Amino acid sequence: MARVLPLLLAGLTFPAHATGELPRVVTKNGRSALFVDGAPWLMLGAQANNSSNYPAALPKVWPMLERLNANTLEIPVAWEQIEPVEGKFDFSYLDALLKGAREHHVRLVLLWFGAWKNTSPNYAPAWVKTDNVRFPRMRTGDGKAHYALSPHARTTLDADKRAFTALMQRLKTDDPDNTVIMVQVENESGSYRSARDYSPEAQRLFGQPIPPALAAKTGKSGTWSQAFGKLADTAFNAWYVARYVDEVAAAGQAIKNLPMYCNAALSDPFGPAESGGASGGPDWPVIDVWRAAAPHIALVAPDIYNRDPKAYAKYLDLYARPDNPLMVPETGNAAEYARFLWPVLGKGAIGFSPFGFDATGYVNYPLGAKELDDATIDAFAAKYRLLAPAARGWARVAFEHPVWGAAKMDDAADQTTSFGRWKVTVQYDQWQFGERDWTWIKTGPAPTTGKPVGGALVAQLGPDQFLLTGSDVRLRVDDASGGNGMMLRVEEGHFDAQGNWVFERVWNGDQTDYGLNLTATPVWLKVTMGTWK
Repeated sequence: MARVLPLLLAGLTFPAHATGELPRVVTKNGRSALFVDGAPWLMLGAQANNSSNYPAALPKVWPMLERLNANTLEIPVAWEQIEPVEGKFDFSYLDALLKGAREHHVRLVLLWFGAWKNTSPNYAPAWVKTDNVRFPRMRTGDGKAHYALSPHARTTLDADKRAFTALMQRLKTDDPDNTVIMVQVENESGSYRSARDYSPEAQRLFGQPIPPALAAKTGKSGTWSQAFGKLADTAFNAWYVARYVDEVAAAGQAIKNLPMYCNAALSDPFGPAESGGASGGPDWPVIDVWRAAAPHIALVAPDIYNRDPKAYAKYLDLYARPDNPLMVPETGNAAEYARFLWPVLGKGAIGFSPFGFDATGYVNYPLGAKELDDATIDAFAAKYRLLAPAARGWARVAFEHPVWGAAKMDDAADQTTSFGRWKVTVQYDQWQFGERDWTWIKTGPAPTTGKPVGGALVAQLGPDQFLLTGSDVRLRVDDASGGNGMMLRVEEGHFDAQGNWVFERVWNGDQTDYGLNLTATPVWLKVTMGTWK
């Protein structure tokens, strides 16, 4: 029988879960964790399609989560469905959602589709959408009505906030065990086709100095144009959208203090810091604006639908900040996106969630997969299968220790990083045995050659000890100074439900002579290094 060992040589243990304790995002020493039931926890998510937010659709959602080994469902709650008639609320969908999540042993992240859903008010009730005197739309530069609701309308904010607080009151009453662990406030807020509102009130505010809190955050001063130049319209819109969202979030948290976040439609990560995504939303050029304007928002998060691995890595760099815990609440569900889970976790992310995983038949190609076939599902499921039992263990490790991750780039080049005296190298397109440059054996290319698969995840547990995993990859650990480093012990194991390390077997011989080779079915390895003279 496998024996349970402390995760670290120092004897790290994991506390019992404090059931009923509110979830929260905690940042310490530059690292962040999502605490659920009193302990760090990793969100292995899947987001349902937009129109799966009705009781009749839920039976097509739960089986997909089971196939994926996901522990969290992200799913919308629309303003129009809970308040179809002003002042009269219907929570029958929420009741069914909570019941189903408990039965299927998954947590929930609710996506509040209020005044903004991908910048539009389509999910607002008809009584909001059709009364543009009471709930005004933005105005374009030439004075015409714009499709997006104005963030400057107090009437819209008050109505949106009233519905959201009713939702939070229902959660406080009906979800004492915190099945819901986070709430997304609005969805990809901001606007396209006009950088901001040009209504008379917006014009008056645009001519004023930037708010003191923003000046303190950015070190800028003067009017919006003076402070932000070409980014002025977007920064202005971002401030007032974020202030709107923050007031909604604060009102909800006053009832039940769950962590809340906002997601971003993204512009080119390598482009100039100007409008390119949804103007006013938490796109990377205006993260500072959002962090200053929305103190009740735990984090702003990138929705990444870019298949270019260099662009993906850049987005992670832009959003993983000391003042902004990393989470990827939406990403493509095509198989090639699965490899990006490794660098996401290697940045210390608290969660990862591909979009569009249910059996309703809808696909959002070209953003995601053409078809949710078995191979596509398993590209994510194999990794979640490994990580799900480690939702506690890995989350604690990443919160307390240095971590790093990598994914195969288009050129399949080696990738390296250093942890103190040790250098970790990630290699792709290798057979499990032998070296790629052995010309005397005509092996032909490895099966992964030319395929967008492969990545690795590394944590340094101590000066000479590492926790490693990955898929379709070879890992090497060497003395960074060129000395005689050696692997003293390589353990394969897993995590138990409390997050403790469970030893299974030792790797040696063929399994270690040519590096540590991990296939499409990943495993956990704990490696202890040493030297010889």
